[in-house]
Amino acid sequence: MKFTAQQISEILEGEVEGNPNEEVFKLSKIEEGEKGSLTFLSNPKYTSFLYTTDASIAIVNSTFVAEKEINTTLIRVEDSYKAFSKLLEFYNQVKLNKSGIEEPNFVSPTAILGANIYLGAFTYIGTNVKIGDDVKLYPNVFIGDNVTIGNGTTIFAGAKIYSESEIGSNCTIHSGVIIGCDGFGFAPNENGSYDKIPQTGNVIIHDNVDIGSATTIDRATLGSTIIRKGVKLDNQIQIAHNVEIDENTVIAAQTGIAGSTKIGKNCQIGGQVGIVGHLTIGNNVRIQAQSGIGRNLKDGATVQGSPALPYADYNKSYVHFKNLSRLADKVHELDKKINNQ
Repeated sequence: MKFTAQQISEILEGEVEGNPNEEVFKLSKIEEGEKGSLTFLSNPKYTSFLYTTDASIAIVNSTFVAEKEINTTLIRVEDSYKAFSKLLEFYNQVKLNKSGIEEPNFVSPTAILGANIYLGAFTYIGTNVKIGDDVKLYPNVFIGDNVTIGNGTTIFAGAKIYSESEIGSNCTIHSGVIIGCDGFGFAPNENGSYDKIPQTGNVIIHDNVDIGSATTIDRATLGSTIIRKGVKLDNQIQIAHNVEIDENTVIAAQTGIAGSTKIGKNCQIGGQVGIVGHLTIGNNVRIQAQSGIGRNLKDGATVQGSPALPYADYNKSYVHFKNLSRLADKVHELDKKINNQ
């Protein structure tokens, strides 16, 4: 798909300086620009690349003053960084604007499909499924029995939504996500073996939730595992049975949350955090990367470490951690002096 400088300037409400018919079909960094690509200049430290780039079109601030000859067509805007972000959003909308039903696929006769949906090839839709308007299901998506999906939700290739799951409107679920698989529930026997505990609950995803690739969300043993409105989950996160995550909490990759833990609103959880089960994490909590959480956290807490300590205490203690070898040598010297007296 190609766009001219004139078309781009109209989208961005900018002004063309150069050839309005110059065409681009891809994006590039300014230092790696080549013919047919679009780039932008926002940070002044990259200004020198504007004079040497082979990019066909560059977006610049309206206040930019060239000190050398420029061969690239410019589009002048009020804020080049915001303009380029707007263009990326527009590009994604165009790129992902798929519709229609591809073959082959399987749709149960009992399923209810909304208007203007996209079904990619090899999708499977089970019995009594309800899918809203403007939903996009990319190839190889599996939708189990009795699942509901709200309007405007996109589920990318290879995601698996197990039976009874409920997914809200305007959610984005990336490739490889598994929602509604069994929770890790086993009862030990006296002989050392384990009996599986049936997982009979479901998963409920509220509106405007983003779920990154290869994240898994287990169904509840009883009741529901709940991800509330506006939650953003990174790639490769494990959320166990009966966990509840409240509105607008964000969680980075490789975090694991054990069963029945409740996490509040507006929390920020770093990568590789481990949270044990049956805890209550308050609202507006910040957990630094690689922390281990083994106790409840009150509203507004900021913690780090494993086990996690109050953030300020951890930083004070770290000064001593990194000096332990030197301090041990001093203790050894003092011990020698005492013993020689």
